[in-house]
Amino acid sequence: MADGLAFLTLAEAAARVRAREISAGDLVDACLDRIAAHNPRLNCFLEVAAASARAAAAAADRALARGETLGALHGVPLAHKDLFDRVERPATAAAKIHRADGPPRTATALARLDAAGAIDLGPLHLAEFAAGATGHNVHVGACFNPWDPARTPGGSSTGSAVAVAARLAFGSLASDTGGSIRLPAHFCGVVGLRPTYGRVSRAGVMARAWSLDAVGPIARTVEDAAILLGAIAGGDAADPTTEDIAVPGYAAALVQSLEGVRIGVPRNFFYDRLAPSIGAALEASLAVYRDLGAAIVPVDVPDIDRAFTLAQIVAKAEAAALHEPWIKGRADDYAPGIRSEMEAGLLLPAVRYIEALRHRGPLLAAFLRVFERVDLLHTPIYDDPTPAMAALDPQSTTVASHVMATFGRLARPFSYLGVPALVVPCGFADGMPVGFQLVGRPFDEARLLNAGHRYQRATDWHRRAPPL
Repeated sequence: MADGLAFLTLAEAAARVRAREISAGDLVDACLDRIAAHNPRLNCFLEVAAASARAAAAAADRALARGETLGALHGVPLAHKDLFDRVERPATAAAKIHRADGPPRTATALARLDAAGAIDLGPLHLAEFAAGATGHNVHVGACFNPWDPARTPGGSSTGSAVAVAARLAFGSLASDTGGSIRLPAHFCGVVGLRPTYGRVSRAGVMARAWSLDAVGPIARTVEDAAILLGAIAGGDAADPTTEDIAVPGYAAALVQSLEGVRIGVPRNFFYDRLAPSIGAALEASLAVYRDLGAAIVPVDVPDIDRAFTLAQIVAKAEAAALHEPWIKGRADDYAPGIRSEMEAGLLLPAVRYIEALRHRGPLLAAFLRVFERVDLLHTPIYDDPTPAMAALDPQSTTVASHVMATFGRLARPFSYLGVPALVVPCGFADGMPVGFQLVGRPFDEARLLNAGHRYQRATDWHRRAPPL
């Protein structure tokens, strides 16, 4: 029974705990059993907090016995990318260099999950300093795709996608600078949401690039992602970049019909290099949307290739500013491919960075004019079938440069523009999962989540689990 509990969705697990059909202890034991069985091969957990998770589960069950419910996530085991600080365990960023930038604190997003009753199973694998896209890490070892360990699981939120796909945790918080939530979700067959810039607090989360970073959920279903976003969204005085905008009832909004919803399909950029097998899966997903009553509208997306180019400039410059002291004093403590991309930012003229920031507003305004014709966009998130790990040598600066220039090509423009984007699994190509990307107006996550959920109500790709 315990292993079967691990295959519940987050929503199902939370409902069954509330109904006292199962206990939080049952859920934690189910996850810990699967972690013990599969993490030695997957390497998605950097540390397993078994004792504290069991103690938290016991406390949650005692509270429920007293008639107390902490929140929507009462007793549900989660695990998170190791960029999120806790007072008792500052994040390591899976790096050799560990920062000390102030007194211990717990990241706001984690504190909000704690308040909602969630249980933390431990920190998850990521690329060193969240600066890689392939699952490699020379300091803590590679993390492996549960569908095929010879293929990349994506990054930098590698452990989050792998743990959720492998049913080792019911959900995860991760970060996305240029696709770091969405690409692993695509490669591992799970749901990944990058919210609008400013929708979720980043206080207590180590930065990758200040003006691009967003915190969001990786989950098995869109409904699960909606529950997680509802728990963490909202303004935060500790993060002045957050917007104090009312948080809608994301889970409640999932029931809206798609009849008459206009889904835009770009005629430019996104399909220029798309492999036929990926295209076939995306076209099939559009057929489902037509059957659900949505209108499919071809559109041109202005200057999207320019947004991609400017996003790369911003990412390199901001990463270089963050890491300059360490690059100069501890260069050998970085993996070569990670360091080379950051060093490139040191050579960028300030005028290029300032121009990239200055053009963001006008490009966003041009992009939003597309939404006068449509309600959301539907695009691919990666061009080709899932690459082999062996072809992505993290020690090679040439490979690192190629990865940075190609892996985020269909994701990074939306990071630069700060708009929300959701990846939903929609099939397989070459035996590996494929996802599509839905993109919306700023702070319109509810529409994206509703469209993703209605698609999942009509399909079963999200219920496919890797054969571990």
